[in-house]
Amino acid sequence: MDKNFKEELTQIIKFEPPLYKQRYQFVKDLVEKYKPKKVADLGCADCSLLWMLKFCSCIEVLAGLDICANVMKEKMHTLSPLPVDYLQPSERSLTVTLHHGSVAHKDPCMLGFDLVTCIELIEHLEESELKKFPEVVFGFMAPSIVVISTPNSEFNSLLPRVMLYRHPDHKFEWSQAEFQSWALEIARCYDYSVEFTGVGHPPTGMEKVGFCTQIGVFFRKYPQTGESVQSEKPMEAVYKTVFKAVYPSLKDEKYLQNAVINEVIFTAQIIKHRLMSKREEYSDDPERKSRFQPSMDCFSDYLGKLVVEKNMEPFVSGNEVYIPLTTIFSFPKVNRLCGTFEKLCKLIAGKVTLSSDGSAVMFNIEHENEEN
Repeated sequence: MDKNFKEELTQIIKFEPPLYKQRYQFVKDLVEKYKPKKVADLGCADCSLLWMLKFCSCIEVLAGLDICANVMKEKMHTLSPLPVDYLQPSERSLTVTLHHGSVAHKDPCMLGFDLVTCIELIEHLEESELKKFPEVVFGFMAPSIVVISTPNSEFNSLLPRVMLYRHPDHKFEWSQAEFQSWALEIARCYDYSVEFTGVGHPPTGMEKVGFCTQIGVFFRKYPQTGESVQSEKPMEAVYKTVFKAVYPSLKDEKYLQNAVINEVIFTAQIIKHRLMSKREEYSDDPERKSRFQPSMDCFSDYLGKLVVEKNMEPFVSGNEVYIPLTTIFSFPKVNRLCGTFEKLCKLIAGKVTLSSDGSAVMFNIEHENEEN
């Protein structure tokens, strides 16, 4: 390649979006495709990837591990629940935990994960740590999928100001052949298959250089048995937990009850408003009012005997409005939250004003008028 062209090229290479965002997006796309419930990010650093993944609805457990506790602590607050998470709890559960420790050590808290990511991690490992890394991740943790990304040294000649390595803490940077040889040997030893790809496309005409960041995606060939996991489980933990957040979830009875009560009251208020608006229409028209009034008197006759029959339409009797629970339960959101009518009755018992037989939500419009 012409030297002048090469020098010109190093000045214009720019990735959009930035390369780190492309790496994170690659992981997110993988999550959306395979729907893992438990994901661990080794070498999580400032928790940026974990923050992105916490919005993936399939994930219920997120864990981060890094050798530098201070870096995690600076940004770990971004993983805490926000006020809106309590006001509108998610239907899924989510627990986020950060651990301080080395990927060269085994800890039982890292067992049972579906996906493990190692984004720009291995090049920071000392030789002794790199030797232990495959056994810890593929032998001990043994997740269904492992994603490893690392710089492609063949691309470095196209990057400005890169003399030897891209970062002063890098212990090595591999060519495509070196990374693939290492990855294929791991896959062979631990019964995984591996696919190679990357992010950061090379310039046109330089395709042989490969991606700026090379990626290996490992898939475990055979499911791991509970016995094999238990047999390798260490007796005690070696990582230090520096952060843990449990997000409010509708799987928690407390949050579910609050959500159901709020939705029942909201739905009943909407029905009441429509009913009262219709009643006012009849009141404004004497002829229509005469047709409406007998039905109201009929309802009053039944009061004290049977306030609301099952499946009866909402109605007004005196200063009270009755909204049958069966009507409220038929609304999609209430139905989805409760699942069964019996569950609805149980969750709102003692929390919502009901008719004497418990079959309808009751409002006193006289009190409402006084307040207004």
